[in-house]
Amino acid sequence: MDDIHSLRDILQRCRRIAVVGLSANWYRPSYFAAKYMQDHGYRIIPVNPGYDEVLGEPCYPDLASIPEPVDMVDVFRRSEEVSALVDAAVASGASVLWMQLGVCNRAAAERATSAGLQVVMDRCVKIEHGRLFGGLNWMGVNTGVISARRPLGTVS
Repeated sequence: MDDIHSLRDILQRCRRIAVVGLSANWYRPSYFAAKYMQDHGYRIIPVNPGYDEVLGEPCYPDLASIPEPVDMVDVFRRSEEVSALVDAAVASGASVLWMQLGVCNRAAAERATSAGLQVVMDRCVKIEHGRLFGGLNWMGVNTGVISARRPLGTVS
């Protein structure tokens, strides 16, 4: 899923994000992407068996341990590990399976789509949020979104 309208819809609708593979180390991409989303009003639910807490939130060992439904499962794991997450993502109540930059698993994406999930592959949730809701263009980055106005219903 690469079109601007679908990505914008996902980021407006999905407010509870389970981040699989979230590190507690500030210098890791998973940490600063999740911190950015948390700072922009998203509820981050860390999933990593190595921690008890990340970003001030309780950390769960796996998706099945999360006691509430999630809107999106954001995957910071190796591509070959995504297949094992599809069933758990469906069971978690998620409507979106988001695979971060460099994470591509077409078979897992097809299974997730067949189960009713929207799938985003090889994209960073932080970059897409900044690109679509006005964060990157202030730094001189060409976002590829041409508009004289911000879209209605933007998330800040």
